[in-house]
Amino acid sequence: MNATCSQPSAVAWNAGGYAANSAVQLASARELIARLYLRGDEQVLDVGCGDGKITAEIARALPRGSATGTDVAPEMIAFAQQTFPAAVIPNVKYLVADARQLAAVDAVGNRFEVVFSNAALHWVDDHPAFFRGAATVLKTGGRLAVFSGGLGNAWDVFLALRPEMRAPRWREYFRHLARPYFFYPTTAYESWLPQSGFRLQRLELVPKDTWYDGVDGFATWLRVTWLPYVQRVPEDLREEFITAVTRRYLAVHPADEQGRVHVRMMRLEIAAIKI
Repeated sequence: MNATCSQPSAVAWNAGGYAANSAVQLASARELIARLYLRGDEQVLDVGCGDGKITAEIARALPRGSATGTDVAPEMIAFAQQTFPAAVIPNVKYLVADARQLAAVDAVGNRFEVVFSNAALHWVDDHPAFFRGAATVLKTGGRLAVFSGGLGNAWDVFLALRPEMRAPRWREYFRHLARPYFFYPTTAYESWLPQSGFRLQRLELVPKDTWYDGVDGFATWLRVTWLPYVQRVPEDLREEFITAVTRRYLAVHPADEQGRVHVRMMRLEIAAIKI
C-alpha cells in the first residue's frame, strides 16, 4: 500500500514517517519515470504524490517543463511544499486534490502531456472517474502512466490481518469497516480506458517480490501504510496489534537467511494514450 489518493474513509497520514519508509515506492516510481523517456519540456501531473519526493524528481528531469503533484491528504501536501519548496525547485508545485476530480486541477483544460500515478490508484474508490479526469486534463496524444497495487496484491498480509481482526481482542474495532483498497481484474480496465477516451498500450498484472529489512522493517511498513486497519485500533493498543499481525505473518512466511521478510505483491501496470 502506498501514498494517499482518495479513500472512502479518512486516515491520518504521518507524512514524515511515510517519507522515511517508502523506499519500495520510490524504486517503483523511478522505474515508471524511466519508461516515460521525458524530453524535458513536458507538463506532468503526478496523481497521489504523497510526500512529494517523486514529483520533485520528475520536476528535476524537466528543465523546460514542470511537474504538479496532487494528493487528497492535506498533511502530505503541506510536507511536500515545505520539503521541496518552489524557491528551490521553481518548476514544481503541489495541490490538495481528489483523484476522482482531476478536472478541477486544470482550469484551462488539455494542459498536460503526461498524467503519472505511482502506487496510489488502489486507494481510489472510483477508477473510471480517475480515467475520465485524466483524459480531461491531457492534451490529445498525451500519455497516462500508472503503477498501482493490482488484484491479489499483498494477499498473504490480508490473510494474517483477518484472523486478528476477528479475534476477541480486536473485533470490536473492526465492525463496519469500509473497504479501504480497490483492486479490479484487467478486464475492467479494458472497458474503462477506451470508454474514457484512451487507447491502451500496456495493461498487465506483474508479480513482484518485495522485501523488508527484518521484523522491524515489516512492522514499520504496516505502521506507516496500512492505516485503514491500524488506525481502527486505539492509539495505546496499536503497537500490540501490529506485533500480533507481524507475528502471525511470520509464522507462515518466516524471514530468509539474510533476515529479510518477503511479501508477494501484484502490480498493475497501465500505459495509454489519449485519443
